[in-house]
Amino acid sequence: DSPVTLKILQNWVPRVSHYFDKEHYLYVGHQIVIQESIEHFGAVVWPGALALSQYLESNQEQFNLKDKKVLEIGAGTGLVSIVACILGAYVTATDLPEVLENLSYNISRNTQNMNMHKPEVRKLVWGEGLNEDFPVSTYSYDFILATDVVYHHAALDPLLATMVYFCKPGTVLLWANKFRFTADYEFLEKLCNIFNTTILAEFPESNVKLLKA
Repeated sequence: DSPVTLKILQNWVPRVSHYFDKEHYLYVGHQIVIQESIEHFGAVVWPGALALSQYLESNQEQFNLKDKKVLEIGAGTGLVSIVACILGAYVTATDLPEVLENLSYNISRNTQNMNMHKPEVRKLVWGEGLNEDFPVSTYSYDFILATDVVYHHAALDPLLATMVYFCKPGTVLLWANKFRFTADYEFLEKLCNIFNTTILAEFPESNVKLLKA
């Protein structure tokens, strides 16, 4: 199947406050308030997160997250994890230590009063301590979610190793990314050499591709 061509819907709702660092979104019938920070890449909502949130909302029959175990790597502000929670998943949102405070705040404030599985926020440094922190005998996931984790940084090989570590037979990896650099396409080529990979959707106006592996 050829990938569908979509636009990233501007699912923002009118602000109820005038804080410059908060964005209001509407997914799956819920208003989601995200606090951003300009101090770290991981504390900003990037277009891949909007694309994947929109796709999960619109394709619930194809990707039914209800009661599924979901791990988000590089969760950033937590938008995708929050959407997965609303869709009924058991969610573990992970990122670097310096991002966790803002991530925890966003996930807590957007899920605390809802009837859903309580999400978990944990530290995960790609490629480091995987066997110790997430032993295979204890941790298994139905879905691995990742958005805009590939850009011009030095941790691409550890990122790929982390994806391989968590993806067991039957695990579905959903990765949405804005493709900017040669390194992005090189990473995609490596991913395709390891996983059975298909492009589910493309968002040409933002250069975002959504892949299933």
